Amino acid sequence: MPIRRLTRSRANGNIAGVCAGMAEYFEIDVVVVRVAWVVFSIIPGAIIGGVLAYLAAWLIIPESADAASVPVGRRLTRSTTDKRIAGVCGGLAEYFALDPTVVRLVWVILSILGGAVIGGVIAYVLAWLIIPRSQSVTMSTPVQAATA
Repeated sequence: MPIRRLTRSRANGNIAGVCAGMAEYFEIDVVVVRVAWVVFSIIPGAIIGGVLAYLAAWLIIPESADAASVPVGRRLTRSTTDKRIAGVCGGLAEYFALDPTVVRLVWVILSILGGAVIGGVIAYVLAWLIIPRSQSVTMSTPVQAATA
């Protein structure tokens, strides 16, 4: 059995392919990795640490020589059906099969307990920008009235 290697994915990456490579390695959606990286980098005083960690990962993780494999499966998207502001928490709830109210409550509690209300707001806005909107469209057909 061959050993899986963590590599940067330039084909699926936005900057250096660090998050895309991690997503391929852990077999999860790249948007989940990007959002997690941003949220954990927003912790008070850790923004510079998050940037430095990304730069270090860029230098340490080798670039993939293989063609990129686009993961097939569920994708993290902003919810269009269960949203209060932008659908970020609703999308996270749909992705992880959780109650959206619980996700919203956890987001608020973590922002308040960490003393990072502004950080929680910034993380939400960045997640809003990073997570794509759901493309699922419900098809409805007009009801045709029967003529008598």
